[in-house]
Amino acid sequence: ASQSNYTLNADADTLVVPLQWTNADGISVTRRYHFKRDDYLVRVTHEVVNASNENWRAYQYNQLRRTTDSEGPGFLGAASYTGGVIYSPADKYKKISFGDMEDEDLSRDIDNGWLAMIQHYFLAAWVPPRDENLRYYSRVSNGGYILGQSSPWQTAASGEQVVFENRLFVGPKEQDRLDAIAEGLELTVDYGWLTIISKPLFVALDWIHDVVGNWGWSIILLTLGIKLVFYKLSETSYRSMARMRKLQPEMQKLKERYGEDRQQMNQELMQLYKKEKVNPLGGCLPILIQIPVFIALYWVLLESVELRQAPWILWIQDLAERDPFYVLPLLMGATMFLQQKLNPAPMDPIQQKIMMGLPLVFTIFFMFFPAGLVLYWVTNNSLSILQQWIITRRIEAGAKS
Repeated sequence: ASQSNYTLNADADTLVVPLQWTNADGISVTRRYHFKRDDYLVRVTHEVVNASNENWRAYQYNQLRRTTDSEGPGFLGAASYTGGVIYSPADKYKKISFGDMEDEDLSRDIDNGWLAMIQHYFLAAWVPPRDENLRYYSRVSNGGYILGQSSPWQTAASGEQVVFENRLFVGPKEQDRLDAIAEGLELTVDYGWLTIISKPLFVALDWIHDVVGNWGWSIILLTLGIKLVFYKLSETSYRSMARMRKLQPEMQKLKERYGEDRQQMNQELMQLYKKEKVNPLGGCLPILIQIPVFIALYWVLLESVELRQAPWILWIQDLAERDPFYVLPLLMGATMFLQQKLNPAPMDPIQQKIMMGLPLVFTIFFMFFPAGLVLYWVTNNSLSILQQWIITRRIEAGAKS
């Protein structure tokens, strides 16, 4: 390097950092890093000048090397993926985990592809020029996991120059930026098997943020919107639960009468359900239909770097970090407890005790979750309680009249 540091001037949009090397045979190489303002994509070129008396032949390789250290919170094992990824037009997005690298060395020729090492909010990726066939490889060396690509051989005759080129992205997983760089690069925002649902949810969340300008309120409004979409399904579920709750005294009498005869008690219960026109599973199906959507939204909030260092209100100054005073986790536990009070209690005393302990267990879990995720759960629980309370009151009022 010709100088010890480089600075992008205030009136400039680009900065080029050259590094030079020359050997005794007359081969000189100039590597240039081309930086652009407000851009995480770095153009990397190698200009080779052959001042020797013979032909010179070589290829370029570019690789990423990292350890297995990971980051990112997870719920019941659903942690953010950390590892390698390659993309090809034929196989699309494919993960190359550290375990895969240990089991077998990768060796593939790919056109119009790219490779990356990704983690929770950030990635590094080599995105070569289009229409160029490269050899993609992996290996494990000295505790490091390497994912790389090598170019075809090039020859520079005496007195000639050849140029090798590649592009390096190092930065956050902002989907708009990634989508503009290369096909499939936005998939490094890894929503897993629910991508088909998660991507539209993120688009909706991003649109709401453009309107309100705050990611916390955007989470609340998106959760409200989803609840409105599923209002009728939820209403069916809550009506079924309310009717089951109304039958609790009758069910308890049957349990006391036929407690020792399980078969007879089940028959009497089925007769009671038939007489009152209640389906004991009627509250389950509507909830099951909604579960994939809410899991998908969980992944959106877990993976979106936009929430990193994004404030909401008062003490919540980073939605990607846990609540420093645990207010949201405690509210989540309280809302979960209230929901259980509105639901029909299980007949089995052991199940009752387990259900009563769940709010405490989940509160402890959520104390270590990002505030944005907990805000979503608190909002969803609160809206569910309101809807369930209104429906239960209506059914109980109708029964009295």
